[in-house]
Amino acid sequence: MFSRIKEDINSVFDRDPAARTALEVFLNYPGMHAIWGHRLSNWFWRKDIKLIARLISTIARWLTGVEIHPGATLGRRLFIDHGMGIVIGETAEIGDDCTIYHGVTLGGTSWNAGKRHPTLLDNVVIGAGAQVLGPITIGKNGKIGSNSVVVKDVPDGATAVGIPGKIVNPNGKNGTVGPRDAVAKKYGFDAYAISEDNPDPVAKAIGRLLDHVHLMDNKVADLCKEINQLGGNVCQEALPELRVGEFVEDEKAAAKRRQDTVDAFDPEI
Repeated sequence: MFSRIKEDINSVFDRDPAARTALEVFLNYPGMHAIWGHRLSNWFWRKDIKLIARLISTIARWLTGVEIHPGATLGRRLFIDHGMGIVIGETAEIGDDCTIYHGVTLGGTSWNAGKRHPTLLDNVVIGAGAQVLGPITIGKNGKIGSNSVVVKDVPDGATAVGIPGKIVNPNGKNGTVGPRDAVAKKYGFDAYAISEDNPDPVAKAIGRLLDHVHLMDNKVADLCKEINQLGGNVCQEALPELRVGEFVEDEKAAAKRRQDTVDAFDPEI
């Protein structure tokens, strides 16, 4: 139990730069509380003590604003950010390392018994306010843009946005990473839903900036290569990697402090 709690807390640090200490996450993250409450309710559900399971689920909903049916299946290191307004149905299945933002519904489209809620494979990201409905599958590394309504399968690595959800990341269909994704990762953020087809003007502007940075990087690399071939000595040192955390505090110091606080939950200490 303690090892799973530590794993959950570490998953928050990996995906939320606002998290500072393990104690803060343990006490103040309702998404974590909802997941822990579901583990208890799901244990009673699998033991066929369904009334107790539903009571625990209801109490967890009152306390956290997150409604997870005790029959749902949750993978490891699920991160529910903010949490308020999330609904996860009875037959929903969520893989490992998924991220779900507030206002998301993993709902059904039928009153018939059986599988009627979505399946999320590993590393799926669901943006705030998105509705994923029906017994569909969101493939590994798939992403759903904020406020989208998705009622059809999403391939591995693809991004869906809009109402109804439309695949806007053609690179994701074959598992490759486009220039925008590579540049975004280099500078320390996730560029999901930033595509040519995205109607959001802010997303389009960010996408243009990523295209510009990618082109400039390539031109500078070519220029340095030509100068060096002519006898020059430039660009010998690699550019320092930029991370968002560097503008807040030193990464190594922050990582050490986080690990020290996480170790406080180790039952062997």
